[in-house]
Amino acid sequence: MGLTTGEYSLILELLGREPSYTELGMFAVMWSEHCGYKYSRPVLAAFAKYKEALEGQGFENAGVVDIGDGLAVTMKVESHNHPSAVEPYQGAATGVGGIIRDILTMGARPIASLNSLRFGPIRDGEAPPDVVRRNRYLFDHVVAGIAGYGNCVGVPTVGGEVAFHRDYSGNPLVNAMCVGLLRHEELTTSGAAGEGNPVLYLGSATGRDGIHGATFASDTLDEEGESKRPNVQIGDPFAEKQLIEATLEALATGAIVAIQDMGAAGLTCSTIEMSAKGGVGMKVDLDLVPMRESDMSGYELMLSESQERMLAVASRGREGEVIAIFEKWGVPAVVIGHVTAEPLTVVTRHGHVEASVSAELLADRCPTYEAEATEPQSHRDAQRFDPRTLPNRDPAEALVELLAHPSLASKRWVYEQYDQDVQTQTAAGPGSADAAVLAPRGTQRGLALTLDGNERVVRLDPFVGGQLVVCEAARNVACTGARPRAVTDGLNYGNPQNPEVFWQFRESVQGIAKAAEALGTPVISGNVSFYNQSDRGEIPPTPLIGMLGVIEDVDQALRLAPPVGQGALALLSVPEVEVRQGGLGASAFAALVCGQEDGLPVPPFLEGEVRLHRFLEALATRGLVASAHDVSEGGAAFAAAEIAMAGHYVEANLEGPAFAYAESATEAFFGEIPGRALVALDPARLKEVEELCAGHGLSMQLLGTYAPGDGLALAARGQSIAIDGVRMRAAYQGAIPSLMASGPVVESGGYVK
Repeated sequence: MGLTTGEYSLILELLGREPSYTELGMFAVMWSEHCGYKYSRPVLAAFAKYKEALEGQGFENAGVVDIGDGLAVTMKVESHNHPSAVEPYQGAATGVGGIIRDILTMGARPIASLNSLRFGPIRDGEAPPDVVRRNRYLFDHVVAGIAGYGNCVGVPTVGGEVAFHRDYSGNPLVNAMCVGLLRHEELTTSGAAGEGNPVLYLGSATGRDGIHGATFASDTLDEEGESKRPNVQIGDPFAEKQLIEATLEALATGAIVAIQDMGAAGLTCSTIEMSAKGGVGMKVDLDLVPMRESDMSGYELMLSESQERMLAVASRGREGEVIAIFEKWGVPAVVIGHVTAEPLTVVTRHGHVEASVSAELLADRCPTYEAEATEPQSHRDAQRFDPRTLPNRDPAEALVELLAHPSLASKRWVYEQYDQDVQTQTAAGPGSADAAVLAPRGTQRGLALTLDGNERVVRLDPFVGGQLVVCEAARNVACTGARPRAVTDGLNYGNPQNPEVFWQFRESVQGIAKAAEALGTPVISGNVSFYNQSDRGEIPPTPLIGMLGVIEDVDQALRLAPPVGQGALALLSVPEVEVRQGGLGASAFAALVCGQEDGLPVPPFLEGEVRLHRFLEALATRGLVASAHDVSEGGAAFAAAEIAMAGHYVEANLEGPAFAYAESATEAFFGEIPGRALVALDPARLKEVEELCAGHGLSMQLLGTYAPGDGLALAARGQSIAIDGVRMRAAYQGAIPSLMASGPVVESGGYVK
């Protein structure tokens, strides 16, 4: 069950007796790291909104942001890492389904999905052959699971990212994000209320799948992972689609008092958390629960994580309205109990009391731990990195290597499997802008959405890396012309009882919190996933940042490359950034081209990042630029190549004040300096843009031109890059399809063929 001896002793003390078997199972899942956040809760208090929730009314299923016109956006990211490691298709599919229901139970219609995926190497020679084959199998089936569920449920998958690193072999990361839209008056709560109000079970029948899924997610993967397949739920996207429509219609009647998804810990989580949040109790008769097998025990019914289920409290006397709506949509709905004034959750099966506990004990009395934290030697070593020790590489060949690396290459093979346009609100999908852009009906405003991470910079400098991930996500939405507004985070780490892992977690969370506060983008929701390690070792620290931006006029949204034509290409930069290690510390060039994952990333200047966001927003609003593109992984050369591959001949000189830090052409081409973006503009408006730029306290430097054509020509420090578009696109667009061309790998008996 994953409980320690000390935790069991605390349960005895709190209850004043021995728990029943079902009660013990309920404590186990509610006190798991996945549900109880016992190692992370003290650290997460660095987030102002998290602390506010802890000290106030508690948590809802997701955070909410007002975007004007009477509308609000709700969003959240969740991990489904361990399930996806042992059953990749269903693990990924049910991750999508679960996060959609979290958004739905806020009273919102889910309007967009994003995902962030991490796998071990899929290129031959970068890992043993059997490991490479396994990684390809996981990659193929996770993407298929996301597509299979998302495409059927009718929520567009509009953005995300995929990266590969040797330390994800054995423990891939699958983080799913969902965004919903609602009117303010439609906002719902999960807090149960009203003595005598009926408790309704909504959705699919309960089976034996997913039992102890929360404790499975709070444990280390090992060679017995295959035996844990029963911990993985089975999804039904068509049932979820019916559930979405029935729930939204029922909520519109006003007959529902409170509602919550049966996610991790199933009926246990929903009954306990709804009771605890409302300060009430519940009495539930498990004999009334729809079940797939009639011989299921009370323990199994309370801990099953079968999918497409929710729990609701209706106003007494109006439950018939709710049930009729769900029956119309073909969705089971049944009263299984009622709310009680006494704050006890009482559960019976066949007339026998399976559990009788105070919800507060399970929801709020989970012990928390201040783990030991130790700075890893790797961080101290990174401070001594000297970029001059990197091997000399021909810059053109280095750029092609970066373009062809699966982590940086085009993810078209992935996103072409996803339906990006269902609901017909997607204005800019994957590959066309730095962030997805939605044009929701009912407003002229647009939404810019991204989900970003960079495990390399976080591993080598967790505090600065945490800041950089937030800044990168904010810059991506700003490059569409949006103002960054809010963050949801997915925090993925190894074992928190490892002092070095806990140090990485603490430092990166503090970095995220500082950046989010400075940028005015509060962390409104999120998820922590610990114990991401296998017998091959632990994963790199991987915090992921989901960022929401709001565009005042969606018709003015910017793409990453200009339309067909010609003009000037300029670099915007934050002048206060202090470059260290030539911008090559913790860079893609050092790691992916030179094989040296070493050095420290360049810290962002947070006040300057805000000025850059406002400037980009002003440029879009006034129609002063044709496009904007963030400069990040791969440096200025990589960003210029992405613009060129959109069908332009780009010619630029990477010299002058913006590159004064560079002691070599390599540093100018591939140095990763935060606070930078490339913009395309009409030379006739150059002076106007320069004056506006100066007013925002930013630097602007004309680098070169773009024109009709096909290719890239860059110069710096006496060296040059000259590549035609055909070669660039072959490397960039062909990398992943060529690796996956042999078709899906078939798994049989736990082995990969």
